[in-house]
Amino acid sequence: MSELGGTTALLRAPLNQVSPRAVPYWTISALVGDEVLLAACVAARLLVPGVPGWTTWLLVVLAVLAVVHAVVMPRIRYDVHRWEVTPIAVHTRSGWIGRETRIAPISRVQTVDSRQGALMRAFGLASLTVTTASAAGPITIDCLDADTARELVAQLTAVTATSEGDAT
Repeated sequence: MSELGGTTALLRAPLNQVSPRAVPYWTISALVGDEVLLAACVAARLLVPGVPGWTTWLLVVLAVLAVVHAVVMPRIRYDVHRWEVTPIAVHTRSGWIGRETRIAPISRVQTVDSRQGALMRAFGLASLTVTTASAAGPITIDCLDADTARELVAQLTAVTATSEGDAT
């Protein structure tokens, strides 16, 4: 809590969760990334002569960690990731090991972009990037339902059009 002008302000978490389809999306993304890494390690183990035998155990440990990563990370991210857009600010919270909370006043919003890769499209998801006049960089809301992302782009466009700030 902090004192602002004689009143106590308490920062609450953003209200909205990302799409529940984010969990399988993040799971598949993690498995694909982890499997590429494991395949490279196995190829190096098999193709490089004179590799010590203990590296086989290292590969087993990496495989177990990859499975744990694919099972644990998506659920933690789903519990943590939140977003909210109000007439005065865009507020996000993200992370799975560390946490990042970002708040940008609507008057500072410069552009709103949506992104949808092939895997995201398969899950009906999209990500939204809100660029602001901030040295901290853009705010990203990952794994929104694609329809929600389209509605949010329209809402942010309308809200920023009526904002009196100059976004600088």
